[in-house]
Amino acid sequence: MASDREDDTLQDGLDAGGLFDVPEGYYPPEKEPTYAEHKMLSGQAVRVRLVGSHPLYGDLLWNAGRTSADYLEERAGELIEGKDVLEIGAAAGVPSIICAIKGARTVVMTDYPDPDLVDNMRQNAASSAPLIPLQSSLHVDGYKWGNPVDGLLSYLPEGSKSFDVLIMADVVYSHREHPNLIKTMQQTLKKTKEAVALVIFTPYQPWLLPKTEKFFPLAEESGFKVTKIFEKLMDKVLFENDPGDEQLRRTVFGYEIRWAPDQL
Repeated sequence: MASDREDDTLQDGLDAGGLFDVPEGYYPPEKEPTYAEHKMLSGQAVRVRLVGSHPLYGDLLWNAGRTSADYLEERAGELIEGKDVLEIGAAAGVPSIICAIKGARTVVMTDYPDPDLVDNMRQNAASSAPLIPLQSSLHVDGYKWGNPVDGLLSYLPEGSKSFDVLIMADVVYSHREHPNLIKTMQQTLKKTKEAVALVIFTPYQPWLLPKTEKFFPLAEESGFKVTKIFEKLMDKVLFENDPGDEQLRRTVFGYEIRWAPDQL
């Protein structure tokens, strides 16, 4: 059995005089959060924080998110005022924030349940609170597509069991997640002819567009009706150095998905 002194010597040996300490500057510093501004059609500015180092997020406001926000603001009287809204894959959450500002009754902003992503959404929701009317409520939660939705539905006012509007901006690029996105739509979209899921995206990898578009026939096989509502050509591409057809990389496609009549 080792003596106390021997124990001390062994411990000192394990400490190794800092031999295994990581030198300062060995790892590159984490990328600091950046900020971006979305100018509403009304002239108001919404400033959001971005998590630049996160692989699911990036340090940009993506074109589909901006376009979704504009589309919803333009049609707030029809789609948003007094309605219950769920955003799936919200990232910085600009469309959710716009819906809350424009008078939605309830907005639930969600993205993958990663602590950094969820915390960032919460910060953006909190910083936007002064712009949101008292009758609107904006909530933030982590949600993995296809998982049970009880937690999301719990934010709805008493008597409501589903959402009037789903916002799905730049989510269908994840081809293997198409069945999970459909499942979430089935579980959360209100079964009325007015309820709608807005699917808006840009083909940042144009050669994969045929795979991305397979989402829409899958939705129709699952009880929905799909309607293409617009193609919008942006002034410039989001990622300048990416390969592929430049015009497609500048184009934002918009679709409405509603319940098929035989499902109502």
